[in-house]
Amino acid sequence: MLGALACGGAKDAAKPASKVPVVDSTAPGRAATATGFKTPESVRYDSAGDVFYVSNINGSPLAKDNNGFISRMKPDGTIDSLQLIAGGRDGVTLNAPKGLALIGDTLWVADIDAVRGFNVKTGAVVANVDLTSFKAVFLNDICVGGDGALYVTDTGLKPSGETMAHVPGADRIFRIDTKHQATIALASDSLHWPNGITWDESGKRFIIVPYDKVPQILAWRPGSPEPVIIGYGSGQFDGVEILADRRLILTSWADSTVSIRDGNVRQAIKDLPSPADIGVDTRRMHLAVPLLTKDRVEILTIPARKAAQ
Repeated sequence: MLGALACGGAKDAAKPASKVPVVDSTAPGRAATATGFKTPESVRYDSAGDVFYVSNINGSPLAKDNNGFISRMKPDGTIDSLQLIAGGRDGVTLNAPKGLALIGDTLWVADIDAVRGFNVKTGAVVANVDLTSFKAVFLNDICVGGDGALYVTDTGLKPSGETMAHVPGADRIFRIDTKHQATIALASDSLHWPNGITWDESGKRFIIVPYDKVPQILAWRPGSPEPVIIGYGSGQFDGVEILADRRLILTSWADSTVSIRDGNVRQAIKDLPSPADIGVDTRRMHLAVPLLTKDRVEILTIPARKAAQ
């Protein structure tokens, strides 16, 4: 649906994009499967080190139990260090780590109501940005914006019996500047439980996908009062990434898929239960997909872009 996802100012403010016909095409294949994780939620590729980092919740996504950890994985799926950075060790606090972002040697981690930074070479704590004063509920994904600041989604979920419930008014995007000062960049019910977020350099905007059942794909430019709808999908989205060729990759819990979208072509791989926040190996064009409830990461081969018909 990249026709609807193309950049442009006036177009974003127009009526919501209409539903584009979706054509299933050849699915990307599995290159490897990595096991041994504990509730893996996010994967981030480090091109400088040629490794993946994997966040492990290790239990409940809202429990402040300080038993979360970060793994380091080689491109072939070999776990190089299961607990590279671990809660309760060496002064580290990690409760339920989720989204990951990398700036230089600093790995930034969204952790319930705080954002934590660690040096990936030494494991040392770089920063802890506490967002409890903002009443952060469920910090989820994190990315680096065009201004060099960190942007973090709050999905707004809290425990409710054996499941989770949404907190009205909690849908927000936080901004953390280079001095580690936090502000609310956007607060809007139109975010519909914002989950995945990524910076679209070409469009100078963020692409945001909701975990709510609304099947909307959103875009938001810093300073705008509301996000806009730029496409549709299965709903209950989690991870989102944009490839250099402008194809959009999404994971969906609604139908257990990873989809690669380009115009009206949707290349999909199915039978991926609880697919969470994805990482792209830009050297090999591989995609690492953590399956949160299955304690494993699938590494998929991203197919070459199809020539225009």
